[in-house]
Amino acid sequence: MQNVLEGLNKDQYEAVINVDGPSLVIAGAGSGKTKVLTHKIAYMINEHNIAPWNILAITFTNKAANEMKSRIESIIGEKSKDLWMGTFHSVCVRILRKYIDRIGFDSSFVIFDAQDQRSVVKKCLKELNIDDKIFSDRGVVSEISKAKNEMLTPEQFLVRAKGDFRKEKIAEIYVLYQDKLKKSNSLDFDDIINYTIQIFAENPDCLEYYQDKFKYILVDEYQDTNKAQFTLITMLSAKHGNLTVVGDNDQGIYSFRGADITNILNFEKDFPGTKIIKLEQNYRSTKNILDTANSVIKNNKKKYEKNLWTEKEEGALPYVYQSDNEYDEASFIVEKIEHLKREEYYKYSDFAVLYRMNTQSRSIEDILRREDIPYQVIGGMKFYERKEVKDIIAYLRLIHNNSDNISLTRIINEPKRGIGKTSLEKIEMISNRNGISMYEAIKRADEFGLPAIFVNAKEFIQMIEEMTVIKEDTLVSELIIKVLEKSGYKKSLELEDTLESENRLENLNELLTVAIEFEEQFADNSVAEFLESVTLSSDIDDMEEETEKVTLMTLHSAKGLEFPAVFIVGMEEGIFPSYKSVGEPHELEEERRLCYVGITRAKDYLFLTCSKQRTIFGATARNKISRFITEISKELREGYDEGTGIEEDVYEDSAQEWQYGKSDKVQDKGHDNRYSGSGSQRFQYRTAESFLSLLNKEKEGKEIDLSKYRVGQTVSHKKFGIGVIEKIEPEGTDLKVDIAFEKAGKKRLMAKYADLEIIE
Repeated sequence: MQNVLEGLNKDQYEAVINVDGPSLVIAGAGSGKTKVLTHKIAYMINEHNIAPWNILAITFTNKAANEMKSRIESIIGEKSKDLWMGTFHSVCVRILRKYIDRIGFDSSFVIFDAQDQRSVVKKCLKELNIDDKIFSDRGVVSEISKAKNEMLTPEQFLVRAKGDFRKEKIAEIYVLYQDKLKKSNSLDFDDIINYTIQIFAENPDCLEYYQDKFKYILVDEYQDTNKAQFTLITMLSAKHGNLTVVGDNDQGIYSFRGADITNILNFEKDFPGTKIIKLEQNYRSTKNILDTANSVIKNNKKKYEKNLWTEKEEGALPYVYQSDNEYDEASFIVEKIEHLKREEYYKYSDFAVLYRMNTQSRSIEDILRREDIPYQVIGGMKFYERKEVKDIIAYLRLIHNNSDNISLTRIINEPKRGIGKTSLEKIEMISNRNGISMYEAIKRADEFGLPAIFVNAKEFIQMIEEMTVIKEDTLVSELIIKVLEKSGYKKSLELEDTLESENRLENLNELLTVAIEFEEQFADNSVAEFLESVTLSSDIDDMEEETEKVTLMTLHSAKGLEFPAVFIVGMEEGIFPSYKSVGEPHELEEERRLCYVGITRAKDYLFLTCSKQRTIFGATARNKISRFITEISKELREGYDEGTGIEEDVYEDSAQEWQYGKSDKVQDKGHDNRYSGSGSQRFQYRTAESFLSLLNKEKEGKEIDLSKYRVGQTVSHKKFGIGVIEKIEPEGTDLKVDIAFEKAGKKRLMAKYADLEIIE
């Protein structure tokens, strides 16, 4: 059995031996907080003879809990098995199994996952006769979850919702939803902590039992706790007051999940007599990397000041690279990876590429694939494997080839059209029996005695037919826009109104970027060629068999990890920090904390990249260099050439300098914001919202005056160039126009969709 105090530095030692009363350990990145927690528990058991079953240790992941258990066992042996250690939810489930009968449930309750929740909400919508096209099941589940994070019962939510029609409807669904869960003896994930609190509040004997059981409580990652978690800890620790929390106010980055940074900032007020100990010695990063992190985070107004330091060598200066575009940025990353791998014998697994949004991974993935470098995407799927991307690709495949049964099966009920598994089975039988495609069988469903399927699929069939007619004469990017709009796919995601649906919309915007880049690169940019290019791009040979891979992930996903070499990409205003944080001091400070987290993941090398020009969300723009780069002292960075034309001016903490979504003229000192098309549409943008408006052009576009076209006119088409109208024929409410183009030859176009410009 080892000496539990051996190998601790002065501050770690103080944190470990401070056993009684409330204690706040401010643990800087890489300062050994897990070591403090494990050694403190071992010290309490070995030196203070505290029974293991009187200790409760709470972590935020099962992985962290298992790692801590293993470490403690290596120090004190079998006694560690009597510890209560786990996540908030796993601890609460153990309590609920014993006492949930106090609130009318049976101990055999089951916990519903997200899919189960949506199924219940669908039943509620049907019972209440609420249109699921206006209130999507995902969106309702998200709203209910937010209410539970705020510890609002259905009745409390209903009171708060008064006067807001949408909220009142969701409150009505929430009431019925909870009733259905109760009748089925089920809980959802958010109920677990709230019901534990309810039991304690309504049953003083239960609370006292656990207060006496858990005389000593330790909580990891305290800056990430929410209202319910804070309430639970406060109740459990109220009798004995022996509460140790470990966290870092500079690493609070999860407010979007309900985390409340004030829990750690107000700790000494909430728990009088608190002993505050700071862990500032970093064992992970070089001095230059830590100085860089400190120079950024000092710009936040914060309560607990600290300054990370290390006994490690100074190391290389962080390298700032300004690329010409996102592909130049990706090429730079590959160049540095191969250089360090060759010169310093690094492995691919030693590298991490961190970005603010999942959509940023695409160009990096493209170059890594091109250079045959293995990689893994953590916290998200590879771009072309993401569901929404595959769905829209399937739409294009079906438009290109109506006999593609695989694509039809994938998207016939995306979004929901009332054509489920049973309907598809019937259609497949008809298809096989009559030797026709499933698409043809659905078109003729009424003829085959399936009138309901015929009615439900009518708009879908009309849309595919229309797109099939115009596909050869329409830019791929425009075809994607039309599919998103006319299929209802975009609208269904908007109705969800969740963080997930927002990310899906961003990924679809990025697919538009792919199409625009394809159009610029290839003269014959047909749907067939585009689909072929996408298929080849997503064909990664034997990648999963590789053991060494470069890691790609969002900055949020990187928390708690470390790598010898780290790239933080897309460091531009509007991307990182995100456009949503500009003018919002609290959100901007969280973005800065996120930057701090990213920087402190690096052990030896740190690369920060920005781009003079970037195409994202389907549009191209020149954004300012991120304020987070300019906040780094010049003597702490190298590689950035300040003579590139992008100024390092002072950034105001207001939205005034950046007229986000409010003006066509962006106030951007010294920048040329004019863009022109080159065979494909270019868009000036500053926010995701401004580009999302592009997807609405089908509804908002002006009516085409068909009477203006005459035989013999010279016209211009954005894809085919200059040509002369040779023939015009009426086609319903449209016109068929035969045009002889100078370079593209003769084409027959539908006038409404062709968007022809009359030259003479």
